[in-house]
Amino acid sequence: MQFINQMKLKFLSIPANVAFARVTVAAFASQLDYTLSDLEEIKVAVSEAVGNSIVHGYDQAPDYYIEIFATLTADTLEIRIKDDGKGIENVEKALQPAFSTDAERLGLGFVFMHSFMDSLKVESQPGNGTLVIMSKRVGASIAQISTEQ
Repeated sequence: MQFINQMKLKFLSIPANVAFARVTVAAFASQLDYTLSDLEEIKVAVSEAVGNSIVHGYDQAPDYYIEIFATLTADTLEIRIKDDGKGIENVEKALQPAFSTDAERLGLGFVFMHSFMDSLKVESQPGNGTLVIMSKRVGASIAQISTEQ
């Protein structure tokens, strides 16, 4: 599969950069024929992944970096969000709804990412950071609706 565009973004692990990341990725994704609803879903998924890196990966320390690498093909956006934080001890458990290592959190970040994107993969090891890989096809929501009827 041949890509039509790629971008790489690196920014500090501060809360203000959650909005920066979500808007930047949505602007990049808008090169494809996504609906406004699709773009909003992409924004939420990016926000959740970046927020997880800040809150869980770096314990809200502001002096670390998060990287986003995004690729567009003719009909798909793939987003890779990487941190070098503390990592996830049990990825399978972390992907379960309502699981959180922080009592102040609802534990729905991965649930949102999974529901808003067509694919979600999480690679992580304690002490070695986390890589979240998500993709969304153009028109996938329409295709899913028509097959369910």
